[in-house]
Amino acid sequence: MTTFPEQLKIIFADIKIQHTVFALPFAVMSAFLAAGGMPAPQTLFWIVVAMFGGRSAAMAFNRIVDARYDKLNPRTENRPLPAGRVSVGRYWVFLIASSLLLVLAAAMLNRLALYLSPLALALVFFYSLTKRFTAYSHLFLGLALAVAPVGAWVAVRAEISPAALLLGAAVVFWLAGFDIIYACQDVESDRRNRLRSLPATLGVARALTLARFFHAVMVAVLLLLLPAFPLLGSLYLAGVVLVAGLLAYEHSLVKSGDLSKVNIAFFNVNGIIGVLLMTLVIADCVWV
Repeated sequence: MTTFPEQLKIIFADIKIQHTVFALPFAVMSAFLAAGGMPAPQTLFWIVVAMFGGRSAAMAFNRIVDARYDKLNPRTENRPLPAGRVSVGRYWVFLIASSLLLVLAAAMLNRLALYLSPLALALVFFYSLTKRFTAYSHLFLGLALAVAPVGAWVAVRAEISPAALLLGAAVVFWLAGFDIIYACQDVESDRRNRLRSLPATLGVARALTLARFFHAVMVAVLLLLLPAFPLLGSLYLAGVVLVAGLLAYEHSLVKSGDLSKVNIAFFNVNGIIGVLLMTLVIADCVWV
């Protein structure tokens, strides 16, 4: 058995810590919008810490509860847990430590953030169980990641407002759309193992149509943010137009009969979308 530091390195690689880029930009832009400009540096720091802890805990829980299904899926059978390269016990230690890190960060932000931190953990954990009973698990993933912008708003303002929920809604439909694309790879495995997803339930072609609809809704919600936030202007609007273009490009990469470019669509394009939108929101907030 490898040492704990070696297993920790394997765990970080397994949960793909770099994929925090999907949710973190929305948390950061929410913080800037909530602050009406530049948030306090210490607030931004603890938001990032909370994001790191929450996502790490969520991914660890996902790997633990899905280990037996991962072992049955050719795409995931070599992940550390099903392959026996990491012990379940050490993965639980990592999960608990990551959860406590989120709670600590929330406590350093404000009382409401602390009180809501167990709910945030419950939401991000719950997603991993949804494929057992609903084909709409993709929307639950979106809800889990929507915790990021709503939580960042709470971190800055110690309240939940309709504006924060609107930004959270954009994340829900964005994540649901590209998770459908990603799930197209596992249609046969999901059907064989009685796991539910929209591609497995509707077929790839119809699921991709629904993914396009979800992304259209995301763009519509992003446009609704313009009247909700007076700070947002031409730079943000340009960002929304670019996001719409990137989403169209993402869907052009994936066809029901050709899933060879799913990873490019999933990782590269969506990573760019988050960072681009965050950059232009910050620019509009700071240069107003």
